[in-house]
Amino acid sequence: MVSSERTSVLLSLSPLPTTPKQQGVTKPISVAGPTEVDWQRTRELEKFLVEAALYESEEEAAKREEVLGRLRLIVKDWVKDLTRLRGYSDQMVEDANASIFTFGSYRLGVHGPGADTDTLCVGPSYVNREEDFFFILHNILAEMEEVTELQPVPDAHVPVMKFKFDGISIDLLYASICLLVVPEDLDISDVSVLYDVDEPTVRSLNGCRVADQILKLVPNVEHFCTVLRCLKFWAKRRGVYSDVIGFLGGVNWGLLVARVCQLYPNAIPSMLVSRFFRVYTTWRWPNPVMLCAIEEAELGYNVSTSTLRVMMDQFQYGNKICEDVELNKAQWSSLFEPYLFFESYKNYLQVDIIAEDADDLRAWRGWVESRLRQLTLMIERDTFGKLQCHPYPQEYVDSSQPRAHCAFFMGLQRKPGEVVQEGQQFDIRGRLMNLSIRQICTCFGSQGWKSLFLMYVESIFLLMFFLKVINDPGIQDLHPSNSLTSSHVKMVMHVRL
Repeated sequence: MVSSERTSVLLSLSPLPTTPKQQGVTKPISVAGPTEVDWQRTRELEKFLVEAALYESEEEAAKREEVLGRLRLIVKDWVKDLTRLRGYSDQMVEDANASIFTFGSYRLGVHGPGADTDTLCVGPSYVNREEDFFFILHNILAEMEEVTELQPVPDAHVPVMKFKFDGISIDLLYASICLLVVPEDLDISDVSVLYDVDEPTVRSLNGCRVADQILKLVPNVEHFCTVLRCLKFWAKRRGVYSDVIGFLGGVNWGLLVARVCQLYPNAIPSMLVSRFFRVYTTWRWPNPVMLCAIEEAELGYNVSTSTLRVMMDQFQYGNKICEDVELNKAQWSSLFEPYLFFESYKNYLQVDIIAEDADDLRAWRGWVESRLRQLTLMIERDTFGKLQCHPYPQEYVDSSQPRAHCAFFMGLQRKPGEVVQEGQQFDIRGRLMNLSIRQICTCFGSQGWKSLFLMYVESIFLLMFFLKVINDPGIQDLHPSNSLTSSHVKMVMHVRL
């Protein structure tokens, strides 16, 4: 289940088989409560989170609730119309229903201003995903003035429809369950909802089921939410927040935080943040992190050898800062200093993504980004682990380009301690060509003008890119001292579709 090349974060969806005094698969490490100093540090941490604008306003929260209410009415009417069109009885039409559930950061109570609202629509067995959801409901939404940036992604690992409703970002999934009528009080945590459904439906349902289970398995939900909000912000600042490219996403960080809450059930946020880094700096990866015994199902996300190395480095950084905070040698703000990615490597792989317009770029960018994790694994495998990759989650936009554009970067370095011959080089052109031609042309060859550039870049050349980027946070990370020359960049691959 877990190979030597990957690590997993796992969560059982089965009931917790422990006594009420113990939450988790092992006994707590400590049941000690906070001191007055711990309470003071917690107040300082919470003050920092507020000043960092991590909480949405009351107005935005009310608007988000209003949008969810309107979305519930839309999907109910959609299912009723389909029920009528398919010749069901008047009583069936009256009883026809679809329910909206939330998951992710919104369900866990740690979403911030402008965050996506992860939602799941659960419908009856005769309303399908392929035609009814991605065609009929899509067209209904497309005709609404309130709906913008509508982007269906039917081929994703978890099929999703992305859009903005009156300015609120929505990621909408669909699950058709084996019921003719979806009850208003449907218990989505009941294992019966998984009966006789396909894998995409299981994955769609599990987002909600996992979020609900996490909240049941932590000793103090309020403390859990504060710590998770803190650690998500930290992971984004340190460049390790993205399950798409091989780090961890929101639910993964939720699992890690929840486990620490179980291990220190009486601790408060400042203590839990410190213990978080202490626990995972010494964790024996790739051993799984489990909240309860695995009996029926699990949720797992894979991390490559390279991205695990990056995360371990960041855990150690966080642990050192927390130790300094406890010794009054540092403030909480030090923990959230941005990672200087463009000062950390001598060599980079630059992935330029270009499309005809912003709408095409949105779909093209998401698809390419989802393949960066595969590229990392391919390079690791082809170089027998001697070349390590660090994909950076943040995208950069060059507004001087004549067409819609963005770029991603990957830091490249030899594995520390690896014995290599003097002058030995790694040729990854064949792997890049394989990724570009076989995968990109297959998926996007008939969908308009798109282009992909993959370049090897030495760090000295990066400033030429960033000098063209207006108001880009990456500029703050660059302090090159050498002169600029185009000889430091080598074109590896260019594909026009």
